[in-house]
Amino acid sequence: MTRADALQRISELREQIHHHDYLYYTEARPEISDAEYDALMRELRELEAAFPDLVTPDSPTQRVAGQPVDAFRPVAHRAAMLSLDNATSPDDLREFEARLGRALPGTRLAYVCEPKIDGLGIALLYERGRFVRGATRGDGRVGEDITANLKTIRSLPTLLRGALGGVPELEVRGEVFMPRADFEQLNRGLQESGEGTFANPRNAAAGAVRQKDPAVTARRPLDIFLYHVSEGRELGFRTYSDTVAALREAGFKTNPRTEPCATLDAVIDYCRRLEADRDALGYDADGAVVKVDSLEQQWRLGSTTHHPRWAIAFKFAARQATTVVQAIEVNVGKTGALTPVAKLAPVPLAGVTISNVSLHNEDEVRRKDVRVGDTVLIERAGDVIPYVVQVVMSKRPADTVPYVFPDRCPVCGHAAARLPGEAYWRCLNTACPAQLKARLRHFGSRHAMDIEHLGEAVVEQLVDRKRVKDFADLYTLTVDEVADLERFAEKSAVNLVAAIQASKTRGLARLLNALGILMVGERVASLLANQFGTMERLLAASETELNEIRGIGDELAQSIRRFFDDETNREVIRRLAEADVEMAQPGVETERPQPLAGRTFVVTGALSSLTREAARELIERLGGRVTSSVSKKTSYVVVGEAPGSKADDARRLGVEILDEAAFLKLTGRA
Repeated sequence: MTRADALQRISELREQIHHHDYLYYTEARPEISDAEYDALMRELRELEAAFPDLVTPDSPTQRVAGQPVDAFRPVAHRAAMLSLDNATSPDDLREFEARLGRALPGTRLAYVCEPKIDGLGIALLYERGRFVRGATRGDGRVGEDITANLKTIRSLPTLLRGALGGVPELEVRGEVFMPRADFEQLNRGLQESGEGTFANPRNAAAGAVRQKDPAVTARRPLDIFLYHVSEGRELGFRTYSDTVAALREAGFKTNPRTEPCATLDAVIDYCRRLEADRDALGYDADGAVVKVDSLEQQWRLGSTTHHPRWAIAFKFAARQATTVVQAIEVNVGKTGALTPVAKLAPVPLAGVTISNVSLHNEDEVRRKDVRVGDTVLIERAGDVIPYVVQVVMSKRPADTVPYVFPDRCPVCGHAAARLPGEAYWRCLNTACPAQLKARLRHFGSRHAMDIEHLGEAVVEQLVDRKRVKDFADLYTLTVDEVADLERFAEKSAVNLVAAIQASKTRGLARLLNALGILMVGERVASLLANQFGTMERLLAASETELNEIRGIGDELAQSIRRFFDDETNREVIRRLAEADVEMAQPGVETERPQPLAGRTFVVTGALSSLTREAARELIERLGGRVTSSVSKKTSYVVVGEAPGSKADDARRLGVEILDEAAFLKLTGRA
């Protein structure tokens, strides 16, 4: 190939690759497969290796071409990268509009809103459409040159299209971030390799773009949204919306949640919706940015030395905060599990005050090395239970000591043990009052027996007075006994006793969840209730029968069987039945015919009249059992089209084989 031919082909390949990069990273609608894309890149690399003088800085092969650096050189921004003024309430936004109205009296205002991404602000410089420099925000006027690292971000175009591609010199602004799922995967990998993890996606993104070796940055899953053109008004754009459209046309990735808002009420609604959706965004956003849409109005409003007057950040409730661990205590759960809990100096977080946070188990305490006196970073993502992200080691007092997990129950003093394969220490005393209190609270909880008014204070008194020693005792309580409890008037006592009596009709699934069987929650309780229909049939089920239920494996089957084999538990169930607590699942037939009782089936191959799952359900509904392998104890092997080796196993072991017609006849479906 001549040099001229190579130049033409290299130009074609670069144009194609830039096009496919845009479709894949910006539009999320690729036109070719990964293999086809890799073939284009491979051909380009080979041609550039053969003609090295044709390599250009904007070539797709040069995204990780920079050499490691000792320091980042300073870069002066063409226009200052200012901060934003903050709003934390709708009233703050209304005051913002009032200030705009005083500055521009009689002017109609319209806005554009976009997520305020919790990432790293950057400025990019292009010369006639070619990416030549990228810099951090720095102090707002001078940043650091991180061009080589930014080139590794696949969603950042090195060559622009459209009108912006012809501008002699163009500076644009954006935010580098790390998607949340990629951040979690990165941290898992770092943890598995014994390296330090990042506290949040922003720290991970900031660390990645300031790596001295671009090859390290390239291995970090970074992304970028662009949102600003420094010379937008001079380029003829009338509105911020025009600017965003031009950025997208040029090949930049812009935020799809950017939205025009004609009124301030629409702005407030946008902020409310975005905060409600923040966990579904796929990246961390700590607020919404509200901007005046008209560039002419932006120019007239101007800026302070700190922030533009035409924009404001509506900040969401904080998700992370630091506080001090004042103590580590151990709670005892309904199954005897000992759970360490950090008692914190109270700190407001995401709309609530946090003073306690679970440390989960001994391994978690050791992994994070949480000690009394430590300053810790806590997070409350998704408005759920807060957790410790990490210890702030720079603030650790010199006299702290590692936490030693107790080997005795902190409530009853009985020996505790950590069984092989388990993450938790457990109190081995089944009569432990703490376990009973926790079990009773769970028994009366909303997703179990749903006993209103059976709160913590009531449970504490009932157990401490030794009036309730198990679940069945609840149903023997009288109004007079309850009224004798502290802070209980007669009406409250009547209400509690009535709520306890009303819980008798909750059904088998609720009861099974309420009993506190190890590893059995709502889902498994429903599976068991719908499979067996009655407590009597469940009590008689073997471990093998339990194990064959879809969604219940060996360990869970053993746990269920172990619970029902315990004579104490069976006695409680007997007493609950005597108290008229419902022991059947509503809507499940319990007296249906069982013509296949005692017979075991294996189904192999495809059946034409029903799916394998439907065949399983039919067999189980008629009292039979379905297993996954053939043995001498198998009653029938049902064979459909294209059966596997199980049909051969049946012939070898002399097990009766049924074709589909014979199976349907046996089950009464023919």
